[in-house]
Amino acid sequence: MPINPANPLIVQSDRTLLLDVHAPLAEEARAAVMPFAELEKSPEHIHTYQITPLSLWNAASVGLRPGDIAEILENYSRYPVPPGILAGFSDVMSRYGKIRLVAEDQLVPGSGNGAGTVTQLPDELFLIADDPAILAEIGASKALAKYLQKTALGFRVRFTDRGSVKQELIRLGWPVQDDAPLISGEPLAVNFRTTTRSGRPFAPRDYQIEAARSVLGNNGPGTGYGVVVLPCGSGKTVVGMTVMSLLNTNTLILTTNVAAVHQWMEELLDKTELSPDEIAEYTGDSKSVAPVTIATYQILTWRPDRESDFPHFKLFRERPWGLIIYDEVHLLPAPVFRVTAELQAVRRLGLTATLVREDGAEDAVFSLVGPKRYDVPWKDLETKGWIAEALCTEIRLDMPEDLRIPYAVAPQREKYRLASENPLKEIIVRELIENHPQDYILVIGQYISQLESLAKMLGAPLITGKTPNAKREEIYRAFKSGQIRIIVVSKVANFAIDLPDASMAIQISGSFGSRQEEAQRLGRILRPKGRNSYFYTVVSRYTVEEEFAANRQKFLAEQGYKYSIQHWSLDEILRDAPLAGGLRGCPG
Repeated sequence: MPINPANPLIVQSDRTLLLDVHAPLAEEARAAVMPFAELEKSPEHIHTYQITPLSLWNAASVGLRPGDIAEILENYSRYPVPPGILAGFSDVMSRYGKIRLVAEDQLVPGSGNGAGTVTQLPDELFLIADDPAILAEIGASKALAKYLQKTALGFRVRFTDRGSVKQELIRLGWPVQDDAPLISGEPLAVNFRTTTRSGRPFAPRDYQIEAARSVLGNNGPGTGYGVVVLPCGSGKTVVGMTVMSLLNTNTLILTTNVAAVHQWMEELLDKTELSPDEIAEYTGDSKSVAPVTIATYQILTWRPDRESDFPHFKLFRERPWGLIIYDEVHLLPAPVFRVTAELQAVRRLGLTATLVREDGAEDAVFSLVGPKRYDVPWKDLETKGWIAEALCTEIRLDMPEDLRIPYAVAPQREKYRLASENPLKEIIVRELIENHPQDYILVIGQYISQLESLAKMLGAPLITGKTPNAKREEIYRAFKSGQIRIIVVSKVANFAIDLPDASMAIQISGSFGSRQEEAQRLGRILRPKGRNSYFYTVVSRYTVEEEFAANRQKFLAEQGYKYSIQHWSLDEILRDAPLAGGLRGCPG
């Protein structure tokens, strides 16, 4: 392969990819490597991607082959691709499917009906592999010993240990292809309306149908579970409802908070023919169960004390569920993994804008919910008009003189809070709002005292974790109806809230370097509105906040979003404090 200086990619033998963002084909190459590589760093000129076993297994699960990856790398690489790296990809990807989990009637090829759905579950399953060395490695694992019984073809596994075995095996580097049957669940007709209750024409979009079908496949072995990755504002809820309409079965939906529960209920009633008595809410406010039940992760993980069991886990056995939808699956709490390990017989759909988990538990999502089955670059949907175009700006401002020495001598964690609560940020927020009189604005932050001060200055309502659900929904309704155009909100804005008219977000502080949080916050303003959206991040210059902000932006950089940077000195901020004019240099 000849050297091509115009190509954007440098492929290194340690499985890192360096992307020159100024090269002519940089955007094209970024979209091509996204399905099998994870963004690590995204400074101004060179972005670094890492190819990991999990990223390769996710690629294999959607049908990518080692040859496809080799072709992509060779097409975009500036220098010859290290030959050993390609052989390494083949070795890793071939591990996906080497170990299978099957029912007894699937042990002999051609026996059984091969269907992925049953009405009665077996008591035991079988873990099989064609390679004796793989079986020997599995048999030598102390972590797996309590789950496995040796047989002539492999190992016998208790049905209830299905998820635990898969979780342990992926830790050993062996992703399991789970071909064992899934329960059909109790029937329930889920039909879409052609006209919503609110009077608008409705039909699922092409990509929403494609995403749903990618999870269900042909209804055969190895299908019926997986994760769909789509941007906030692109209609992940409709993807969930499409899967429900294809399966027509009792469904349990798990989501992040009560507001999201109510949004799911409103969407189901608006777009399907389900009646109100077929949909129930299971939250701290109301604990009902119906053919479609929507619950919060919080209620499921509640327990009286740390030594007690989780009393609401019984919900998973309240009805013969045929489908479980994990909304915002990247936020799935660790205790719920325990239940998802048991519930491997139920079809499972994970919905998320990003598979990034700050606890590093992406492999648990892969094992227990399913591999990534569908992903589409955010910019692709933006180009087609399905989500709004967002202009991202980072505003860096100086610390005030009286805080520079306290910041310099503060412990590391306190440094971050001092930088985040820089009082000069209030001037920037006020000027941004003055400069965007037509926009509906969310001011988002981490620290309650800072948010209270901003809400008072702006005369805007404040929503935090302590705001009662009824009050939250009252504020959301006022925002949607145009009675108010500014809401100050804490990290509850990271979760599933539907504010379709929001067109601007100002982020004044965040959870250290959380990439998933950055994605969720941008997603709040991506509903298509026929106009641009604006996402501002305000950080203190020459502080740890700059470093954390750079990390937060990694995921969005992978999606093709670029942040313009503005620097504001102390003199400039104080000179413009009386609001003589709008913030200079702002797009608006």
